[in-house]
Amino acid sequence: MEASLKKSEYRVGLFCALGCATMWGLLPIYWHALRPIDSFVIIFYRIVLVGLTTFLAAYKLHGWEKIKAPLKQKKMLFTFIIAGILITSNWSIYIWAVNADLVIQTCIGYYIEPLMVCLFGIFLFKEKLTKYKLVALGFAFAGVVVVLIHFHEIPLIALSLALTFAVYAAIKKKYKVEALISLFYETVFLTPIALGMVIYFEVTGRGAFSVAQPHQFVLLAIIGIVTAIPLALFAMAANRVSLITLGITEYISPSISLLLSIFFFREPFDRIQLISFVIIWIGLLYFTYGEAREVKEYKEQNVLESIPIGE
Repeated sequence: MEASLKKSEYRVGLFCALGCATMWGLLPIYWHALRPIDSFVIIFYRIVLVGLTTFLAAYKLHGWEKIKAPLKQKKMLFTFIIAGILITSNWSIYIWAVNADLVIQTCIGYYIEPLMVCLFGIFLFKEKLTKYKLVALGFAFAGVVVVLIHFHEIPLIALSLALTFAVYAAIKKKYKVEALISLFYETVFLTPIALGMVIYFEVTGRGAFSVAQPHQFVLLAIIGIVTAIPLALFAMAANRVSLITLGITEYISPSISLLLSIFFFREPFDRIQLISFVIIWIGLLYFTYGEAREVKEYKEQNVLESIPIGE
């Protein structure tokens, strides 16, 4: 019964990881739709509205007593602050890069990030590295190396995105708090600063109200929901699957964004980048095959164990 429950939890975690990666992959469309609102204005609105959205959702689902519970643990609050700074930095770099027509650069960052997440899983949490995951990591690493050699420089945007999110993922793995409550606390400490900046930008005529179209106000209003849903899915996944699995599934996000950057945003894309893309996806296909085999073997083993001796 316990093994079956663990397997069910794993499936939920994997579904959450896939859902979150898909949503993140499609987000460049949303950020592009907010142009010409300044990237920093979007970032500050995002912090304020994520804090509000997660509080309302957490209060509705869990109640005030559960929301207050983390306040009794000083170490937990410090962890929330660090996690909040990391994820906000990641958001900021990402939104700025997308609106600066550097979607492919963000893709490189999110191709490097799962490698870092997997390595943290191995060295910090002593997670098991199966042969399927090892091969997938090898292909992913090779694809990233091709891109790095091709650019002939250290891609600071990409590395910043990768490092901030990998550390954030490792922190999320360490504490077990309801996803919406953790997201609320990760944001709430930065909300007063962000709110002050929103007011400053609007009063000085550089905010959303001076440039946005009517439909963009609607998009801006739901920014908290758009942000909270994939982050909540990620938090749920981090508590149910290994960091290795979580890291490898995260390749879906930059792959979707890469396709968008080529066919939708018309960013330059050459043959070397295509080769890197193909190499990484070969690794992903092998990983998927390995996961499917492990699930099949697990089911067969359970069937054999359920047959009474002597029948």
